[in-house]
Amino acid sequence: MGSTELFIVAAIVLVLFGGSQLPKLAKNLGSAQRELKKAMEEGKSDNDSSESK
Repeated sequence: MGSTELFIVAAIVLVLFGGSQLPKLAKNLGSAQRELKKAMEEGKSDNDSSESK
């Protein structure tokens, strides 16, 4: 993705969500990323423990 595409995507996001909603959106995306990472680590540890049995 080039800089032009990133600029276009950013402009579309700004228009769709508005400036006041962007901090909420970023917070929600961050928490979703943390939950996904935690779930992947738990799944990996569960998978490792089941393989050792």
